[in-house]
Amino acid sequence: MNAPFTLSRQAAPRLRLTRVLLYAVMIALAAAFILPVYLLIITALKDFSEVSLSRMWDLPSQFSLESFNRAWNGGQGTTGMRGSFLNSVIVVVPATIISCLLGSMNGYVLSKWRFPGSETLFTLILFGMFIPYQSILVPLVMVLSSIGLYATLPGLILTHVVYGIPITTLIFRNYYASVPRELVEAGQIDGADFFGIYRRIMLPLSAPGFVVVAIWQFTSIWNEFLFGLIITNDPRLRPVTVALQNMSGSQFTQWNVQMAGALIVAVPTLLVYIFLGRYFLRGLLAGSLKG
Repeated sequence: MNAPFTLSRQAAPRLRLTRVLLYAVMIALAAAFILPVYLLIITALKDFSEVSLSRMWDLPSQFSLESFNRAWNGGQGTTGMRGSFLNSVIVVVPATIISCLLGSMNGYVLSKWRFPGSETLFTLILFGMFIPYQSILVPLVMVLSSIGLYATLPGLILTHVVYGIPITTLIFRNYYASVPRELVEAGQIDGADFFGIYRRIMLPLSAPGFVVVAIWQFTSIWNEFLFGLIITNDPRLRPVTVALQNMSGSQFTQWNVQMAGALIVAVPTLLVYIFLGRYFLRGLLAGSLKG
């Protein structure tokens, strides 16, 4: 009768040691992740005279927001990011919405309305996920030039929409595959047509999937650099990531301003995850990425 109790007493120190080691590893990994963020923040709050390799881990002698002001409005050899920030907003909002809607309709068709060649079509759509950006830059510029959208924000929006269709289609197809077929058949019996079933049945059930796709697309488009650099050759149309890169001077870099600019660029995606992160997890658990 005492054997299990004796065994548990012997195992208790081992369990405590295992727990201590586990927490130590987790704390070390958290510190490795947080240290660059700490360096980013304290450098952004320093005056340029305090920025040096020998003192990069030191707190600023006096906290100042001047670096953020120069990163946003420009000045002293730097170009402000205010206009480029607005350009990114103009691009990311419609591109995210349109790619989500198109991916939703594609997923609806490919999961509930099977037709000859549907699997081949789905495979071809997914193939677009694996095409490197660099390999299509020349034909992309030629196509946009031929339709009059090169060096314009609508051209950049169109590019992100097209490049987002494969991943949004995949996520919605897997999500709609978990929706019972009986709901579609019930809609057909009630006389609903193709778009009626989508609008009245599938779309109301799609909130978790839309949250997952919207966060994914928003983050990807906001952080994208190459398309923004190549397609918008006019500095007035550059997105915020390109503007951040252009803040690096040809002779020297004002690292405090550069770090402040990086924090400004990170704010929108950070806010998205803060306010929508729990819905993102719900969407994942609801089956958005299953299959």
